[in-house]
Amino acid sequence: EFMQAFWDIEEAQAKAIQLLSGFVRDKGALPYLLTFIELITFAMKTHVDSPKLQVDGCSLLLEILSQALEQDVVVALDENVTSSLLDTVRKNSEDEELLSLVCTLLMMISASEVAVENLRKAGVIPDLLSILRNFLHNEQICLSCCGVLWSLAASEDNVDQALLKSAVPVTSAVLQEHLQNGTVAESACSALWALSLQGCLTENDYEPTTALLLDALRMNPERPVLVKNACLALASLLRLSEITALRFITDSKGSGINLIKYAYHLHFDDLEVVKNICMLINEMVQYDDVVLDMLSQKMEGLLSEIKSCFPSS
Repeated sequence: EFMQAFWDIEEAQAKAIQLLSGFVRDKGALPYLLTFIELITFAMKTHVDSPKLQVDGCSLLLEILSQALEQDVVVALDENVTSSLLDTVRKNSEDEELLSLVCTLLMMISASEVAVENLRKAGVIPDLLSILRNFLHNEQICLSCCGVLWSLAASEDNVDQALLKSAVPVTSAVLQEHLQNGTVAESACSALWALSLQGCLTENDYEPTTALLLDALRMNPERPVLVKNACLALASLLRLSEITALRFITDSKGSGINLIKYAYHLHFDDLEVVKNICMLINEMVQYDDVVLDMLSQKMEGLLSEIKSCFPSS
């Protein structure tokens, strides 16, 4: 009632957000805090020119949504919430600290199909790409924006193909910049996989993207999620072109076949990883040159091992 009565007074909204922040440590308060989400985002939208209120509001929303995630509580966010967050993004396009918080929020809410549709309608892709270009060095921003791009590209709803295509070079730049950061690389690989499935990569993209994905595997072989995402992205590219296949076996830093064998030996007991490796191998055997390379590197032994270890799968 206080927030609704004094909606236009910045100091009143800031005080309310501060008071609510004192309750986030109490897990029993979550049901009550969830009812404040729209009021918090409305306060942010109303006072979008107040950097401190924006930061405090985003921080509180992150705490609330993180608790909901921990407690497996489904949060239904309507169009007003996504609209308010995008207003914050657009009015504070140079505030790196605030953008890091808002992009993390966008990634969290993009797990919801309804929120993804609202973001799509609001035209979020150009905003994400602009943020990535301006803050390519920022790991959290890159992680979050690639996560939202993945949700948009993987969505069943038709996102503008031209917009998605414009995301390919930016996503590749993120992966190139953060190859040594496994978490960011995972997110970028998943985005590239979704973009490739949507047919967003052109023939000119196949070879450099293959090389990047091989580098990601080479530098982060111990990360199961990255291995899964990279294998799926590579499988998608192999399905599209022989250019990918040739780069896969002739990469100057080492054959992709050796990387796959090494990844399997690290994750032989992880069914999901092994499934994705098999999906990649299934695409590899479509090309005679790749098959010859596989035979020379005794891949049939690895395949026999997989068959014996997972007879029912």
